[in-house]
Amino acid sequence: MRSRLRFIIGVGLIIGAIGYLITTAIRSTSEYYLTASEVSARQANLMGQTLRIAGRVRPGTIQWDPATLTLAFGLMALPPGDDSPAFKAVTTTSGPTPALFEVISKGEPRPDMLTDNRDVVVEGRLGVGNLIEANQVMTKCPSKYVPEKTN
Repeated sequence: MRSRLRFIIGVGLIIGAIGYLITTAIRSTSEYYLTASEVSARQANLMGQTLRIAGRVRPGTIQWDPATLTLAFGLMALPPGDDSPAFKAVTTTSGPTPALFEVISKGEPRPDMLTDNRDVVVEGRLGVGNLIEANQVMTKCPSKYVPEKTN
């Protein structure tokens, strides 16, 4: 009886330890991102935190210095209900869309697919004055292939 009790306690501890490890692994590896509009609305609460922010590269703002590996660009909000491919240009009727944030990434290579109007996810720290000090800039690819229309 005594050895059976030890066995049950041992199995219980092992199952508990495995459950704990799985739970902490899932929490530490699951990362969500916020849109640029959501971060802009909650900017005071999120100041100084490390975040993942989804947005679109503002046209004409990309600056790349290959000598120092410094990348800077403006990040604007994604259009509401945008189901179009990431490579399609955004057109506005009321002039250019203002950049919500300025992104600066130092020491990382420039993503090959980074162009104007490209959807990106930026991972970094939200600083003062709408500045994001990025650790990583990832471009989003279109979710489906859309061939060009030929005449």
